[in-house]
Amino acid sequence: MSIQNRESFLANLASNLGRDVHVTDVERPVWQHNPQSRVLADHSLEELVHVLEQQCGVIHTTFKRTSQEKLRYVLLETIQEYGGKQVLTQRDERFEQYGLASLHEHDDLDAMTWDPHAPEASKQFAEQADVGVTFSDITLAESGTVVLLNDEGNGRSISLLPRHYIAIIPKSTIVPRMTQAAQHLHHLQEGEQVPSCVSFITGPSNSADIEMNLIVGVHGPVAVTYLIVD
Repeated sequence: MSIQNRESFLANLASNLGRDVHVTDVERPVWQHNPQSRVLADHSLEELVHVLEQQCGVIHTTFKRTSQEKLRYVLLETIQEYGGKQVLTQRDERFEQYGLASLHEHDDLDAMTWDPHAPEASKQFAEQADVGVTFSDITLAESGTVVLLNDEGNGRSISLLPRHYIAIIPKSTIVPRMTQAAQHLHHLQEGEQVPSCVSFITGPSNSADIEMNLIVGVHGPVAVTYLIVD
């Protein structure tokens, strides 16, 4: 795709604004103070886990902690607590690495992995699914937010359409706040594959549009669980 008439459009815009047309790149300013980088910066990873746990209470999200060896058991237990029968997972090698590949062989579950070759069928399954399960790519302790780098194997519908959502959070993905997440995403553009979409999920969906009364689960999962894996 090529851009048509860009120079004349920008020249006309600059003329109407009474400005010169800039033909050089804009230099990124160097700020004297960066308070956003100091928030929680002195916290250890274990302390960040505690901050995340406290924030989960604020955002109406269930917080669970487990080891990699017990993850499969805790995940199945959580799915059962939600009354889950139909479960949709992302297509990600971490399911194999963390011993969850056999989840799809469980007798009591109708489990499906997101199929990049049949996205419409995957979306239809997501609409009927009881539980969606994904790994968090970056986790913000301050706000209790999981960040998903969506790609062809990790459709946005997995965390949006099922009635319940479970985020598996490797402890190593936890960072203090949005500042560090933005830095990580910025570095993605220096050679790594850039995701088609970046989803920021902070617990179940909330709305207080009507008379400031908080309603949970209006336009997304009605309940969310974070499984932190040591």
